Amino acid sequence: MAFKKRPKAHGLYDPSFEHDSCGVGFVAHIKGVARHEIIEEAKNVLVHMTHRGAVGSEVNTGDGAGILVALPYAFLEKIADKELGKKLPGRGRYAAGLVFLPQDDKQREACKKTVEETIEHFGQSLIGWRPVPVVDHMIGPTAKASEPVIEMLFVAAQDDISDEVFERKLFAIRKKATHLLRGKENDSDEFFYFCSLSPRVMVYKGMLTPEQLFEFFPDLSDADFSSHIAMVHSRFSTNTFPSWDRAQPLRFMSHNGEINTLRGNINKMRGREGLLKSDIIGEDLKEVLPIIEPDLSDSGTFDNVLELLLMGGRSLQEAVMMMIPEAWQKYKMDSEKKDFYKYMSCLMEPWDGPASIAFTDGHVIGAVLDRNGLRPSRYYVTDDDIVIMASEVGVLPVEPEKVVKKGRLQPGKMFFVDFVQGRIIDDEEIKKSVATQRPYSEWLREQVIELDELETDKEPHGFYPETLEERLKMFGYTREHLDVILAPMVIDAKEPLGSMGNDSPLAVLSNRPRLMYEYFKQLFAQVTNPAVDSIRESVVM
Repeated sequence: MAFKKRPKAHGLYDPSFEHDSCGVGFVAHIKGVARHEIIEEAKNVLVHMTHRGAVGSEVNTGDGAGILVALPYAFLEKIADKELGKKLPGRGRYAAGLVFLPQDDKQREACKKTVEETIEHFGQSLIGWRPVPVVDHMIGPTAKASEPVIEMLFVAAQDDISDEVFERKLFAIRKKATHLLRGKENDSDEFFYFCSLSPRVMVYKGMLTPEQLFEFFPDLSDADFSSHIAMVHSRFSTNTFPSWDRAQPLRFMSHNGEINTLRGNINKMRGREGLLKSDIIGEDLKEVLPIIEPDLSDSGTFDNVLELLLMGGRSLQEAVMMMIPEAWQKYKMDSEKKDFYKYMSCLMEPWDGPASIAFTDGHVIGAVLDRNGLRPSRYYVTDDDIVIMASEVGVLPVEPEKVVKKGRLQPGKMFFVDFVQGRIIDDEEIKKSVATQRPYSEWLREQVIELDELETDKEPHGFYPETLEERLKMFGYTREHLDVILAPMVIDAKEPLGSMGNDSPLAVLSNRPRLMYEYFKQLFAQVTNPAVDSIRESVVM
């Protein structure tokens, strides 16, 4: 049955099980030269990754496809003059982005009014709204039923603020308007969503197949629509409902894989919101909370946190290193880089995959595998300064004699292109520059307290051998616990590992007495059995 609104938790379905496993890639000109051919080449990449996306029982309803580009200035200036009758401010002094709006006319106008009031609240100026032309005759009934009205929003910067401050005001506008509108009275079917609103990048996406994306958005075929980057994504939503807003790319990244640590990551972000402060964002920070918006996939949640780190003044490469660290604890590496990771581990927990993530802010573009390295990603560099990265090879035909470099992403390593410098910066150089920006080693020496530095003036209680057996029985220890688990920990300082093979029933389903802690399980892989996970959740809750 076609639906407008994603279902809420019911039965064995829960929105928290929403995850992605997809195809991701980009084409870019290393020297930052904008060309329409980049868009056409990205189209080829996307269509060649159709098999990495998914469709429902309707072959013409896709899980999602999209493209992220640098702001196509010539195209935007043309349509603003032709369709809005307005001349845009200087490049960098205005933002544009697609906004999903309700199908209902009354609700849509109310949403637009709230957005305009929010723009004024944060001191910026509305330039206008432009209905985005779409061709939707080919999309399936489910995609059609949930199709939003899509408009392009133009916002001008306040005269006396810098480009960086303008970007943070746009961030606040998007977050504030989303909190006011999404799922509320004037958006009852949850259409409202900012694909992007930026002076640097723009996202076109939807609940489409890769083949439908460029036909659906005629803008992308306009000869004046040029960019030096084009990041594309074909979505396969696992244990999830697809939707228009969950299509990717997101505002700064695209993702292939899953975030296995998602629930812990979300809870820790929520827990630290009361302590957040930023001299750069200032009082606006209070108005953008909560940072993680409701009903997002794991990719959307990651993007929300990445965006916060960027708006807080960190570079994109530093933010990615914080969220996706290398395996640094027991590996040899430069002390400066290891101290950076150790320091950041006190601020941010790893967002572990398996995950391959491509990221860009318009000035740089890059890709990284998490430290598990279980997602494929390969890249080519040609002699005419084009770089191609994708989930697999063969997505864009390239003459062998034009290839000057090729390789694959490695676990924890970063592939990075700087358009300002016009070159590819290798992993070691980019991470060294980040790790030496601040005196992390000194901060660790002065501020970190290790457990072995703590002393107590009380003697710990004794072994009490006379009650040992009684206490072992009381807490459910068996001979297997003593011989297989505890003995190796005491003798060899090793914790035994096991994988699968436990055929004992879940405690909640067992007809035998079970210990309290056996009712609680640690969630691991995200692509799991929803029925088992929901039972575990019901016990925990």
